[in-house]
Amino acid sequence: MKDILSAKWMVEMIRTVTNMYDHGWDERNGGNVSMMLDEPDVRDYIDGKVIRTIPMNFNAEKLIGKYFLVTGTGKYFKNVQYEPGVNLGLIRIARNGTDAELMWGYTDGGRFTSELPAHLMSHTARLAVDPEHRIVMHCHPANLLAMTFIHDLDEKEFTRTLWQMITECLVVFPDGVNVLPWMICGTNEIGEATAEKMKTARLVVWAQHGIYGAGRDLDETFGLIETAEKGAEVYMKIAHLPWKQTITDPDMHEIVKRFDLTPREGYIK
Repeated sequence: MKDILSAKWMVEMIRTVTNMYDHGWDERNGGNVSMMLDEPDVRDYIDGKVIRTIPMNFNAEKLIGKYFLVTGTGKYFKNVQYEPGVNLGLIRIARNGTDAELMWGYTDGGRFTSELPAHLMSHTARLAVDPEHRIVMHCHPANLLAMTFIHDLDEKEFTRTLWQMITECLVVFPDGVNVLPWMICGTNEIGEATAEKMKTARLVVWAQHGIYGAGRDLDETFGLIETAEKGAEVYMKIAHLPWKQTITDPDMHEIVKRFDLTPREGYIK
């Protein structure tokens, strides 16, 4: 049996959540990440024995048998690099679809993030759109958060503003950004609403809270959020000032042509 801490996916998870904390996106125990893995990914690192079964209060029937590396509830991202076995857990969705089988981690008796149902709903929604999808990431980037206080929450206008800030926004997320009004977190209701939004975009902003991102790997998902946050940072620095120029719709058409993009329909005039 190989050391699970040497697995490429484990190393990448530890590096990523540490980087998220260093960026200031995950204060205290804020934020959570889940990585979907297949049996071949994990077979050399676990003995197949279930450590304990944890109820999920959600039926993930479409994900039965799938493995997920998930950050723990109440855990601080800053501590993951020092005690990964305490702060992370590898779970398998049980045959009944409503329980998670712990295969590794949560060694202090802990459990997965309270947002796990929301993650699993988003994983299911994104897999229907992209079979190569693997990551759901939630965090609290300050500028995107601040933007939800002063900007119209209309998804088209929110997206267009970000696209106008830096060229990379349109290049990196041509599918745009979806937005939810403030809702109580940690509930199936916000999970269902997020999953619905995930059908049309990989980024979903939770007003006055944070953002959900989805992607094929940790780098892609981190980069999505990082780019949107940079766009929001620029906006927050200039929102109160008169604009003498910006990226125009004709400019956006040039970007689309240059990078062979398929932008969200109707979002560019």
